[in-house]
Amino acid sequence: MNNFERSLEVLLAGKVDLVVIGGAAMYILGSAHLTSDLGVCYGRSRENIERLVSALAPYRPTLRGTTDDLPFKFDLAAVTRGMNFALATELGPIDLLGEVAGIGQYPDALIHSNLVMVVGHQCRVLSVDGLIASKRAAGRPRDLNVIPELEALREIEILRSARAASSPDENGPSPGQNADQGRREN
Repeated sequence: MNNFERSLEVLLAGKVDLVVIGGAAMYILGSAHLTSDLGVCYGRSRENIERLVSALAPYRPTLRGTTDDLPFKFDLAAVTRGMNFALATELGPIDLLGEVAGIGQYPDALIHSNLVMVVGHQCRVLSVDGLIASKRAAGRPRDLNVIPELEALREIEILRSARAASSPDENGPSPGQNADQGRREN
């Protein structure tokens, strides 16, 4: 199991409404990009934030990249008042985004996502087109550098869809199914 997969498993078991984004989404969709952190866009309803806090609280979330003397308590009030959080947890690094650059908030991320089986759970993962839009909007060199690989993944999706449309029985999983599901569930 990858480092981010345990974090995702905890959130999904906690019934948190989320869409996997960033490097974890790239990996799930077949990228060679490796990541140890989990990025998610989370629903901002009070009930979902309560589930989010409840799921992560046992793993002692703290703000990542700040000094130790900065007071921070990961609770309903903090998450409700904030939007995006880079956390260090006992599970590993987790980025909680209430809003994704180039996409928007959770309802918008849902529109740009696909349902995928990951770590034994069905979950929403930002689509390749959604990842490209978010990486372009973020504009950081590390985001821009992965766009060619994402565009190649998009071309592979198009080819798979065309093959499946011409002969669905001969080409294995249809678009949206996991051809390499074993990797995603290990």
